[in-house]
Amino acid sequence: MVLKQLMERLEYRVIQGSGDTEVTEPVSVSDKVNTGAVFVCIRGHRTDGHRFIPEAVRNGAAAVVVEKAVAVPEHVTVIRVKDTRYALALMSAAYYGYPAEKLKVIGVTGTKGKTTTAYMIRSILMSTGHRTGLIGTVEAVVGEKHYPAENTTPESSEIQRYFAEMVSAGCDSVVMEVSSQGLMLHRTAGIPFEIGIFTNLGKDHIGPGEHRDFEDYKRCKSLLFSQCRIGIGNVDDPYFKDIFRSATCKVETVGFSEKADLRAEQPRFLSSPGYLGVAYHVSGKMEMDVEVDIPGRFSIYNSLMAIAVCRHFQVPEEKIREALKIVQVKGRIEMVKVSDRFTLMIDYAHNAMSLKSLLLTLREYQPKRIVCLFGCGGNRSRDRRFEMGEVAGKLADLTIITSDNPRYEEPLSIMADIRAGIGRTAGKYVEICDRKEAIRYAITHGQPGDVIVLAGKGHEDYQEIKGKKYPMDERVLIREILAEL
Repeated sequence: MVLKQLMERLEYRVIQGSGDTEVTEPVSVSDKVNTGAVFVCIRGHRTDGHRFIPEAVRNGAAAVVVEKAVAVPEHVTVIRVKDTRYALALMSAAYYGYPAEKLKVIGVTGTKGKTTTAYMIRSILMSTGHRTGLIGTVEAVVGEKHYPAENTTPESSEIQRYFAEMVSAGCDSVVMEVSSQGLMLHRTAGIPFEIGIFTNLGKDHIGPGEHRDFEDYKRCKSLLFSQCRIGIGNVDDPYFKDIFRSATCKVETVGFSEKADLRAEQPRFLSSPGYLGVAYHVSGKMEMDVEVDIPGRFSIYNSLMAIAVCRHFQVPEEKIREALKIVQVKGRIEMVKVSDRFTLMIDYAHNAMSLKSLLLTLREYQPKRIVCLFGCGGNRSRDRRFEMGEVAGKLADLTIITSDNPRYEEPLSIMADIRAGIGRTAGKYVEICDRKEAIRYAITHGQPGDVIVLAGKGHEDYQEIKGKKYPMDERVLIREILAEL
């Protein structure tokens, strides 16, 4: 195709060469450039793509898209735009033939609950014959193919490639998690969302390389609702009005509030050996009873969101009930059977808000003890460590401090920060740096009626240390420990 076809929905200036230059695909990583590609220079947190123009040219780039003046050989076309991230998104959509316009795209944003809500929606739609793709924190799913995820919301070129593959596979819809980073960095630019969902908002992702403050985080979350046709929001959340203040979409609400269009009533917490769940009645725009095999009040909110979405797809009530009863999400309150005496689960809770919500939820089931095992990621906000430590100290009967993804920090230093947070409380704790040994301790010291939570890793099957990812899946560790015992 010619370059100007890729740029047809963008404002740009041709600085050198011609818009009629024959090109192949837009690429934002210089070492992935092949002959004829368009190299889009992205300014990142750690580096600037403009620095890699010489490498891209050596690899055969026919054109470069830039934000500033650059020196480029005469045979290479130079296009200047205001924002290269935005340009990459729209160029990628053009390259793949605007596949999102051939799908019903459902976007889920919020601090927590995105993954579970997305899986619930997909489960319900699939049960009625819809071919529904998924893009999220755990994976991307296209037909029978599963691709591991690097980011909650991938780079725009990857999103468009997934969309194109979904269209080719016969998908009619896709549900995707939309992170604040994804919105801020224009990864979702140009996507015509049919429905946008707001689950909740808490202080997270604030710090170097993320958001400068909570106001910026909140603002970025709200952007989805200027890009969708229908917005569905949790009206009980204290930031609901802030998120929808500038919305241009039709707005619908869910929650326990009488103001909600779709309301949850008569919640019941269900438990039996090895099982925790919840049941409730839906009223308002629908009337039905629902049971979900995932515990807690937040499971009610997540499933209400899913029901609100599927109402627009005219899904029969019976299909909704059946799908919600069996949906499971890897690493989201994932029960792992290890004993008839106590319950063990894996959950992705990796910030104070999600950990507090999880532990308060488990308290409602009146366990003998809550044992909480977790660490914190390195090269992230230190405040998160103190906050999570304080939450665990207050709400768990025993905290096992261990290592998570230390990245380029020392695990013992991270653990010391968590310990300092617990020190603000009267909570009991032990420290075991090796995560497998920490899990072994939790299992061997489990008491009848305990609920043991392995928090922070969730679906992840690796541990990141000094730039390298080493295999580490908690499910595998548990099997190994049980075999050794």
